[in-house]
Amino acid sequence: MENSAQSSNLPDLPNSTLFAPIKNPAFSRIGIMGRAGKRSVIRTIYEVGQELNQLGLSLYMDSDTARLPELELDKLSQLQIVKRSLLGEVCDLVIVVGGDGSILHAARSLARYKVPVLGVNRGRLGFLTDVNPDEVGSKLKQVLLGDYQLDQRFLLTMEIVEGGHILHQDMALNDLVLHAGKSVHMIDFQLSIDGLDVYRQHSDGLIVATPTGSTAYALSGGGPIMHPSLDAICLVPMHPHTLTSRPIVISGQSEISIIIHKDNRTQPMVSADGKTSVPIEQHQTLNIRKHPDKLTLLHPPGFDFYQACRTKLNWNLHAEEFAMDED
Repeated sequence: MENSAQSSNLPDLPNSTLFAPIKNPAFSRIGIMGRAGKRSVIRTIYEVGQELNQLGLSLYMDSDTARLPELELDKLSQLQIVKRSLLGEVCDLVIVVGGDGSILHAARSLARYKVPVLGVNRGRLGFLTDVNPDEVGSKLKQVLLGDYQLDQRFLLTMEIVEGGHILHQDMALNDLVLHAGKSVHMIDFQLSIDGLDVYRQHSDGLIVATPTGSTAYALSGGGPIMHPSLDAICLVPMHPHTLTSRPIVISGQSEISIIIHKDNRTQPMVSADGKTSVPIEQHQTLNIRKHPDKLTLLHPPGFDFYQACRTKLNWNLHAEEFAMDED
């Protein structure tokens, strides 16, 4: 294990009194992850860490987070620094501070350990990071008292295959996207599901989304919102050159294969959860199916997916306009 300290001009945080001692907390080895970009992320990491310090709980931080600018590790006692790939192995709960992108980033290293993940929202929408920063103390106390609900989300895996050899592998919690990169030309590709031909399509690409990803890029592309408990995958064409091409929802057990047609005039690319894209050539096949691991999200009591939709997507924005005037 490694340890380090950095300095900044951040003021000392006042001692918190949100916690009374908890006997036999539900989780005792708690990890913290965060991403650079906001001072608010640093402050929330301190707040969470100091609350846990007061309880005498073991506190772990991954080495990537420990290197964030302005993070002073000497403000957190009982802290151990471990490699990000090992955080899920040593912890029984991981708190991720940031936006939904931070959860996507964390999923790649945590899913295989089945460790529950609690998200504190320092991003924009926050479908996955559902704890508000001003409630983190009270919500975390509820969780440590054993009052929480678990929510398992499946992931997708992709393989680019040529001649029986796997050239590239990746995984995604939200979506896998076939796109035309920097080109203005459409992609010409053939889609099959479970070995059955579906269509040949000219379009800007295809979004293959999980229910978790249905409220992300796929939603912007005109795809349906799917409840996260569904065992289903959504295929959303991107600007297809036909009026009859529509999103398709298929079984989560399906195997998807995409072959770039020989008449294609551009360089197709594939991206997993918005990461750096990789090219796929005409003689290669893109295979997509459910990943064997799942990400376990932990929600404080009262989590409601439909309430999240109302709040994040402004479904009730104009509700008062429909109310009848009182006499």
